[in-house]
Amino acid sequence: EVRSWTTATKQSLCLMWQKVKVQLMLSMSFLVAVFWYCRRLYSFLAQLLKRWSNYLQRRLIRNLSVLTEVDLLGYSAREWKGETKQAKHMREAYEELFWSCHIKYLRQVRRDNYCVLRAVLFQIFSQGIPFPSWMKERDILKLPEKLLYSQGCNWIQQYSFGPERYTGPNAFGKLRKCMETLKMNWAEISATKDHEERGNMCNTLFSDESKEHKLYEAIKFIMLYEVVEAYEQIKNREEPIHNLFSLLLARDSSSDPLSFMMNHLNSIGDSICLDQVELFFLGYLLEVKIRVYRLHRFNTEEFQVNYPDEYRREWNEISLLTEDDRYYHIPLF
Repeated sequence: EVRSWTTATKQSLCLMWQKVKVQLMLSMSFLVAVFWYCRRLYSFLAQLLKRWSNYLQRRLIRNLSVLTEVDLLGYSAREWKGETKQAKHMREAYEELFWSCHIKYLRQVRRDNYCVLRAVLFQIFSQGIPFPSWMKERDILKLPEKLLYSQGCNWIQQYSFGPERYTGPNAFGKLRKCMETLKMNWAEISATKDHEERGNMCNTLFSDESKEHKLYEAIKFIMLYEVVEAYEQIKNREEPIHNLFSLLLARDSSSDPLSFMMNHLNSIGDSICLDQVELFFLGYLLEVKIRVYRLHRFNTEEFQVNYPDEYRREWNEISLLTEDDRYYHIPLF
């Protein structure tokens, strides 16, 4: 009886193990399959995320109008290869910047006809430079209204917005939006004290082409408004004006505000950049000392030029680098 009971127990256990073994094998196989599937899914999602990240990064870099910093001498070696006289001259100029001016890096700026305005405004924003003193005392949002209604400049309808070449009765409303964009972004960025956060805000702003163009058109309009006021002072023989206005209005192509707008401002951003006189004017209006390193003038007195040449001690300083007085980059010390 004992043997019979023992044998029955063993048979029962063996039969039970066989059933459990089958279930266990099936469960293990299922777990292995699930693990393999999850691993493949994880790998697929990781690759998809990496591709999406690279796409976004390429898209951001393509849209960013002021690129991240690059090594100055490395940039010079890539851009000016060969043994031509011009290439050697440019490489020597870059080496002078590196060793004597302590400029180690540069940020490339998109080469279009807003280039100089972009390079100047980007530095003003990235350094957190506040509004110029006259802008703190005056609401720039009211300038288009004042010019159109108070001073009766109906010809403002012929204003062109860079490559958009927009003219007509809606010019006033469009100018108002440009001034709002400039004031809002300048105030927000200059109030940000953290340098890294301010840099991120600048990168976001200068990768939005629509907002960018509004900033530059606002600056152009401010230049026009100041010329109108200076012209009125000259006609009314009021207090003396700055020499810069005399230079601007002494040109045959800009003897009055209308010709200044039609022959100069309307084309900026479309077919031309700011010229040297207008760059002096830009520094004066924004109350910044613009130091420009002109590489094509290397070994001459015009290698380093300040715009304007007369500036106040409390003004902030920004720097530009140009190879041809047309397109500008941002040097980093």
